[in-house]
Amino acid sequence: MADKDINPMLKTALELGPVVVFFVAYLWLKNEVFTIGGAEYGGFILVTAGFIPLMLLSTGILWRLTGKLSKMQVVTIVLVVVFGGLSVWLNDDRFFKMKPTIIYLIFAGILGFGLLRGQSYLRHVMEEMMPLAQEGWMILTRRLALFFFGLAILNEVIWRLMSTEAWVYFKTFGLTAAIFVFFILQGALFRKYGEAAEDGAGDDKG
Repeated sequence: MADKDINPMLKTALELGPVVVFFVAYLWLKNEVFTIGGAEYGGFILVTAGFIPLMLLSTGILWRLTGKLSKMQVVTIVLVVVFGGLSVWLNDDRFFKMKPTIIYLIFAGILGFGLLRGQSYLRHVMEEMMPLAQEGWMILTRRLALFFFGLAILNEVIWRLMSTEAWVYFKTFGLTAAIFVFFILQGALFRKYGEAAEDGAGDDKG
């Protein structure tokens, strides 16, 4: 299937919509208890059960419209199904709360493995979005690998030591804000090594 361009707002809605619905539904049902098949389920578990098919649907639509899914999206949907499914099946919210930890450890591990081989796997994913000189990619990859590792630790601390509601706020807003701030703080790196990449391209043309 050929890659297709879609409206950026629609793409964003498909990517973030399930998370927003999860957050709103949790606030609505967080204090409710439902009896299903003789077992009691808290609102968090019911919302998680609804989040899984919603995530599958939105990802499927995104794939259908664009003709592609990133490796990050594939890993995320697999972990949502596995850990979300375990939480619902075992009626234990801990599995779903561990999902971000696993995701960020996987990303950190992949980037770290590339660095050990002297490569920036990040460059293969993001080069079309922001050209950088090779040294810039290596620096950014090291920083992002450490950042993902830090997010994994932070997620563990929050879900283990704080309330479910605190974790939901952290998952919905905190992680997104942290990633946004991280890339904003790389402005100097982008300027320095982006200009170097452009100069290198100019030299090649000359």
